[in-house]
Amino acid sequence: MTSQRIMTLALVLAVAGTAAGQEQEKSQARKRRLLVVGQAKGYQHETISTAMVTLYNLGRTRGGWDTYFRTDCAAITRKPLKYGAKNLDDFDAVAFFTDGDLDMDASQKADLLAFVRDDGRGFLGIHSAAITFTSWREYGEMLGGYYDGHPWGVFEAPLIVEDPRFPGLRHLPRAFTLRDEIYQVKDFSRDRVRVLLRLDSRKLDLARKGIRRKDGDFAVAWARAYGKGRVVYNGLGHSSDAWERPEMQTMWLEQVRWCMGLVPGDVRPRPAIEK
Repeated sequence: MTSQRIMTLALVLAVAGTAAGQEQEKSQARKRRLLVVGQAKGYQHETISTAMVTLYNLGRTRGGWDTYFRTDCAAITRKPLKYGAKNLDDFDAVAFFTDGDLDMDASQKADLLAFVRDDGRGFLGIHSAAITFTSWREYGEMLGGYYDGHPWGVFEAPLIVEDPRFPGLRHLPRAFTLRDEIYQVKDFSRDRVRVLLRLDSRKLDLARKGIRRKDGDFAVAWARAYGKGRVVYNGLGHSSDAWERPEMQTMWLEQVRWCMGLVPGDVRPRPAIEK
């Protein structure tokens, strides 16, 4: 091989290597993307707008992600959309602050499950996400439980942090109060999820009408692996306090980052941890 051909080959390889490196850097540098769906087909939560703005600002200022809002479910699909609109392929995590049976057909439902389970993406269920698709069994299995009433209404909820090592919880006191509406949850098992927050049953009126759990285990937030993906359900969010208090914003920030795979977190199920 002549020296000229050697030099030409070296130049081609150098250019190819540079292009590959630039593509890798571009891929690594690309901001993550969060899709927030705020469609409500039942109760209209006033804080959906607050949640959207909070997640948008957190992503831009501290989280390193871009947030996209939808009040419909058109983006929950793998099918190409008109005018270059983004679909599930463009996102790293999806957040539902939703209620009722959303406008999703069977193919969209399958695409959402595959997005998390098979593609290893993230899902964040906020508050009334537990009252979403209550007749769709696979959704409830992914989320980890369903709404079963809110016996105490909006109250000064006594909360216990069960796992202070999980992202977003380290900075919180082990026990604190937050004015919010806390759901009672059914079809929930500690064998399948890692509980992050729970109500302190010692400080609750357990004789209140509507209480159906007999074990006093009122989980409020948990995380789990779903196939290759990551799921967080956080039952807070009905009240503005859950979005506006700085320590709560840090909680949401880090839980979104965990859903996106940006920070580690142990989700191995374990029994109740006594304070």
